[in-house]
Amino acid sequence: MSIPILGTLIIVWAAMDWYPLEGHWFPERVVEDGNIDHLFYFILWLTGIVFIATGILLFWFLWKYDAAKNNEPVVFTHGSHYLEVMWSVVPAIILLFLAIYQMDAWAGARMRRPLLANGKPKPPIARVTGRQFEWKIQYPGDDQKFDTPDDIYVTNFLHVPRDEEVVLEIESEDVLHSFFLPNFRVKQDVVPGMKQFIWFKPIKDGAYDIVCAELCGWGHYKMKGQITVQSRNDFDAWLQKTYDEQELSEFSLAEAE
Repeated sequence: MSIPILGTLIIVWAAMDWYPLEGHWFPERVVEDGNIDHLFYFILWLTGIVFIATGILLFWFLWKYDAAKNNEPVVFTHGSHYLEVMWSVVPAIILLFLAIYQMDAWAGARMRRPLLANGKPKPPIARVTGRQFEWKIQYPGDDQKFDTPDDIYVTNFLHVPRDEEVVLEIESEDVLHSFFLPNFRVKQDVVPGMKQFIWFKPIKDGAYDIVCAELCGWGHYKMKGQITVQSRNDFDAWLQKTYDEQELSEFSLAEAE
C-alpha cells in the first residue's frame, strides 16, 4: 500500500518543482522554440494525472476489500461493456491527439530548415564531426565554403551568434554518436557516412554543455564539449581571433616524433 502512496507523492513533488527535485525535468531553455517543452510537460501532466488516479483507486480497493476486515462472500462479475469500450476508446483518442499535437514540434526540429531571403536553405555555420572521443568543429572562412584553405578548426568548443537561426552540419568519423545540446532541446544521432543538419535559434548568452548521448566506446564519458552563445559582433571577433591564432601557430614534426 505504501508504494502507490509514495509514487504519487514523488510525482506531485517533482511536477511542482519543489526542493530537492527542482529542475528535475529540463535544464534552462535558451532557444526561442518551446514546442519540445510544451509537448513534454503536456505528456507529463497527462500521464501524471492518470498515475495518481490509478494510485488512488488501487489504495481504495486495497482498503475497501481488505480480507482481514471484509467478511462478505466473493462475488464474480463479468464487468461492464460500457467501461471496456471507454477505456479502449479514450486512450485511442488521446494517442491520436498526441500524434497530431507533436507534428508541429517534429516539423520545427527536423523539417522546417531555415531559409535565406532567396528561398534557398540556409547554409550551416559550422560542421561538427564526432569521433572517439571528441567533437571536431570546422567553420568556413570568408568564402563561406568548407574544405578550403581559410577554414577554421577547433575541438570541443562551438561558438554561435545569439538571436539568429543557426544551422549545423553534423557527421561521424567512426562510430555512432549522438549530438546532444540539453539547453537547446536538440539531440540527433550522428551516423557514419550520413550528413545531417540541425538548427535552432539561441536567445540567451552563456556557455552550455555539449554531450554525447550514445554509448560510443570506453571514452564515451569524456566526450564533452561546450557551446557558447554570444552577440554577432563578439562571435565575429572570436572567429577572427581563432583564425589568426591558427595561422600563427607552428607544428614541428620532429617534436611530435
